[in-house]
Amino acid sequence: MNERIAQKLKLLPDAPGVYRMLDAAGQVIYVGKAVNLKNRVRSYFRTDKNRSPKVAALVSHIADFEYILVANETEALTLEAAMTKDMQPRYNILLKDDKHFPYVRLDTKQDFPRFEVVRRAANDGARYFGPYLSAGALRDALNCISEDFPVRHCRKDIRRAITKNERPCLMYHLGKCCAPCSGKVSREEYHQLLARVCAFLEGDAAPVIGMLKSRMIEYSEALEFEKAARCRDRIAAIEAMGEKQRAMTATGAERDAFALARDGNDALMFAIFVRGGSIVGTRHFSMTCADEPAKDVTAAFLQQYYSESGAIPREVLVADMPDNAGELAEWLRSIRGGAVSLLNPMRGEKRELVDMARKNGQDTIQKQRELEHRAWERNEGALARLSAIIGLDAVPERVECFDNSHIRGRDTVSSMVVFLNGKPAPKEYRRFRIRQEAGGDDLAAMREALSRRFARAETDERFAVLPDLLIVDGGRTQLDAALDVLSEKELSHIPCIGLAERNEEIVLPDSDEPVVLGRGDGALHMLQRIRDEAHRFAITYHRSLHMKTALFSELDAIEGVGERRKRLLFDALVTRDAIASASVEQLAAVKGMTKPAAQAVYDYFHQPKENGE
Repeated sequence: MNERIAQKLKLLPDAPGVYRMLDAAGQVIYVGKAVNLKNRVRSYFRTDKNRSPKVAALVSHIADFEYILVANETEALTLEAAMTKDMQPRYNILLKDDKHFPYVRLDTKQDFPRFEVVRRAANDGARYFGPYLSAGALRDALNCISEDFPVRHCRKDIRRAITKNERPCLMYHLGKCCAPCSGKVSREEYHQLLARVCAFLEGDAAPVIGMLKSRMIEYSEALEFEKAARCRDRIAAIEAMGEKQRAMTATGAERDAFALARDGNDALMFAIFVRGGSIVGTRHFSMTCADEPAKDVTAAFLQQYYSESGAIPREVLVADMPDNAGELAEWLRSIRGGAVSLLNPMRGEKRELVDMARKNGQDTIQKQRELEHRAWERNEGALARLSAIIGLDAVPERVECFDNSHIRGRDTVSSMVVFLNGKPAPKEYRRFRIRQEAGGDDLAAMREALSRRFARAETDERFAVLPDLLIVDGGRTQLDAALDVLSEKELSHIPCIGLAERNEEIVLPDSDEPVVLGRGDGALHMLQRIRDEAHRFAITYHRSLHMKTALFSELDAIEGVGERRKRLLFDALVTRDAIASASVEQLAAVKGMTKPAAQAVYDYFHQPKENGE
């Protein structure tokens, strides 16, 4: 988890939405939905030994994430499906089955139609209701319909049944079907019944829920708790099914929606793109617009955006209508080569889409402002506070920190990391392999590394820029060693401090008492980040060096293999295991090796071990 993700996680809202995980290249690698964005997105970055390999692989590639706020879980689910289908993210494997969320279909052209559950809404003149959260919840609701609305459910040919005077089925005798197959129900009466069911499916569930609640109370008073529980479950299914859904329609809409969001001098335009009735993407564009009216900003944005974008939809929805709307619409038509409507909707689904854009825009700009403020507090702000604490006249731009690493005095190394304006600058990092006579002496290693660093400042352009603040990992003795080197190099004007790791104390040159900061202090956090980065860089170099020397030490026991051949073997085969598993022919093929030397190396790694070695 990088620092940007860590900060954005703190700002996630307690709201439903759809999130998109991005890799280092900015590609969407996963799309998911959440009832609570804060809880769901944070769960990916918690330590969990039981997480699946797929989730572990996903998390290892996440470099950033984005999200879009929605109204409810149903909308989030639908939007997730639309985005997944359009973007085909690498880790959305389980959603690549081309399934669609269920609709209820009613062919009103028939005299006695029945309700069907389908996965696609076709342009066939029938009425479609949905899409719905899940097929299971939908079927539960249809069971409620069968209990309270006696519409037919069978596939029987009604005309043929009436002609042959067939007897009604069992559902009629159970009171769950009005039996249009008997010829006793007219088309008008049946369609009146259908109208009530359609109103229910469109969200007018109050009459049915009220009736079910009355039945539930009656069953409870009669101690028929199983029947009361069934009524309770049907009520829950109906309420879940009745949620309004705005993220997807069956109309095949093609439109862009834009809304301007502002926070002081900061402004951005948030865009939602709808294609085929589905929200296929969102973007936000930072704007520099001072105090200009929103309608003028919108006009300027549309001109700039669509002059570069080749995709112009049939409808462009804006939260603030420009004064030159007619001219803009005509200009858009000329570019598109077809009809384009520029609208400022006041109600309905289109207005809800514009409101969604405005809501997400305001959330985005607020989070940007907060992220910028936190970044300043973490970097420049922390440096400014540190400067005041240690008595600097100016905030240091370049900070260098040195640390050592070794194992029992062997392979001693020292690292130099650089932070510019509070941020790591890896290209400026340098490392030093300490001479063997240091023998694990941290003070000697520190003196050598600092002496070599400042000696090269006059001859090597990579070391030419001097630090505004020098930090050494250690206490008073390490700081004194660093001050001695600065004095020898006539660089005593460079401020230098030590950071003692045991108690996280700041050691100052001209003070006998160390400075101890609170655990939550930003200046201490800055010092810890710099020190920890120097420690990490030193350990990484030490480990790579130790692996090489360990291999060289093992090869020292082989007759006929000297320093030059050891280096050639390592350069060609890289690792100890590769050398040990190589054949005589492969070893002899290494430049500088002879057949006898190759045989000696092969025999060394393949000779029988004795005494359990």
